[in-house]
Amino acid sequence: MIRAINLHKIYQQGRSEIAALAGVSLDIQKGEFVVIMGPSGSGKSTLLHLIGGLDRPTRGEVMIDGRIVSQISDNEMTLLRRRHIGFVFQFFNLLPTLTAVENVMLPLILDGQSTGPARSRAKLLLERVGLTARSDHLPEELSGGEIQRIAIARALAFHPPILLADEPTGNLDSKTGEGILQLIRRVNHEAGCTVVMVTHNREAAEYGDRVIHLRDGAIEEEPS
Repeated sequence: MIRAINLHKIYQQGRSEIAALAGVSLDIQKGEFVVIMGPSGSGKSTLLHLIGGLDRPTRGEVMIDGRIVSQISDNEMTLLRRRHIGFVFQFFNLLPTLTAVENVMLPLILDGQSTGPARSRAKLLLERVGLTARSDHLPEELSGGEIQRIAIARALAFHPPILLADEPTGNLDSKTGEGILQLIRRVNHEAGCTVVMVTHNREAAEYGDRVIHLRDGAIEEEPS
């Protein structure tokens, strides 16, 4: 499903070069729930962004379903991200002027779907995450946990085979965060969705099938 081959990512900072990743290789199987852990600056989010095609490696390759990402055109990559990869971020990234249902509809509308089918799909997704009664509320009227559930519903708009989550509980209290993790795990089990989640929280990591530890841009430990 996902293969990273000798990934290097170097950022230029003034006259200095910062190595965010230094030769990371890994394989993630279809339907797996993989957790990426490590201290701040270890390269966790950089790795997730490369897997999701949000950034390009300096060296190395990412393969998704046998396709080499660097050989995919920008337009094809946009469609791949939109239809096959769901993203859930720590800071939610909902549009504040749109209601819950409109935020979930947005990727469907951008893909060319008409309003009626997009709204029906969005309502089904909000029902799935337990927020039917909040569909017409703006983000400012919702709790952090509700907003993150909407973000997850939006990420699932196209039945994506891959879900990437970057610190999805980082801005939530422990009880609310646990509910979000249970929801992500349920999506993994029921839909067979491959999940890759970045976290610094050891309790959150327990929801995964496998934990990959990064330090200084390299895999430090990968328990068997």
